[in-house]
Amino acid sequence: MDSQNLLNHLVTAVLVIDKDLKPCYANAAAEQLLGISQHKLLELSLPEHYQLMGVESQILIDAVDSSQGLTVNTAPLITLDGQHHTIDLTLIPLEDERHLSLLELRQVDQQRRIHQQLNQDAQQQAAQFLVRNLAHEIKNPLGGLRGAAQLLSRELKSPDLKEFTSLIIEQADRMRSLVDRLLGPQRPTEHTQHNIHEVIQKVMALVEFTLPNNVTLSRDYDPSIPDIAMDADQMQQAVLNIVQNAIQALESSGGDIVIKTRTQHQITIGNKRHKLVLTLSIIDNGPGIPPELMDTLFYPMVTGREDGSGLGLSIAHNIARLHDGRVDCTSAPGHTEFTITLPLQAGNTC
Repeated sequence: MDSQNLLNHLVTAVLVIDKDLKPCYANAAAEQLLGISQHKLLELSLPEHYQLMGVESQILIDAVDSSQGLTVNTAPLITLDGQHHTIDLTLIPLEDERHLSLLELRQVDQQRRIHQQLNQDAQQQAAQFLVRNLAHEIKNPLGGLRGAAQLLSRELKSPDLKEFTSLIIEQADRMRSLVDRLLGPQRPTEHTQHNIHEVIQKVMALVEFTLPNNVTLSRDYDPSIPDIAMDADQMQQAVLNIVQNAIQALESSGGDIVIKTRTQHQITIGNKRHKLVLTLSIIDNGPGIPPELMDTLFYPMVTGREDGSGLGLSIAHNIARLHDGRVDCTSAPGHTEFTITLPLQAGNTC
């Protein structure tokens, strides 16, 4: 077996670049990662084949020119077609008078996502356990308070005084509603077969009438996606919560929201690997999420808005979990993407 054929069987992207960063070789994994054919890859310098990479071009040029090695871990990469990746980059100088170097780009998206999800799930469950206990402790005295206010109201003759008991009852009901929302769905409900695009269309119809004039909402569907077993009402709520967050992020500046559906193969959710999954992405070009919120984004009561409750994303995350799925988020100024991933064949894992 020749070396070129061997390199084409690697899952790591391998390129050989000169001191101008122009590739003179690229394996099949490099073509797949950058979304460009090998013929086109060899025509232009490497920086012209992506929108952004977490290593400045001049650093790579200096390393190649001086025959120095270079390693960069968890660097962002945005390809020309807008795909976001996280890569480990290794540059190895070759013993060649032309100052050539071997560049390895290894995708770590999947490993990083699995690690983040396991951490996130553990933290989310701890937070929900705390919230559930706190909510139950609040509901008991709240029920007693409301009952006492009702009894007191029956004894009062003055309408002016009854206004105060009515206020107590109204606020007790409001607090109970908040506590119920904090608890959210806790157990899987009955799942029946539904088309995900019908669920999305209902969400679009709900937000259409209140959509600000400076915000556009569009769709990018894969019509070949089969029906999936779900609680349609819960899934509608999860999608609606994320879409409303995107709308609120764009209210002041305006922008575009795209709801995109696709399928992916061999994706790990938690500790299970699924042959086929559905990905439902809500993408906006707003200002992005503050970095300090990213690690606690799906916690209950965490919000970046003064008037926000911080429950929408927590509920969406919990609904996805009850469907054996997950919610991921990537965000930078100009591109925020929430992706709900659900197994299409629940029992078909490997």
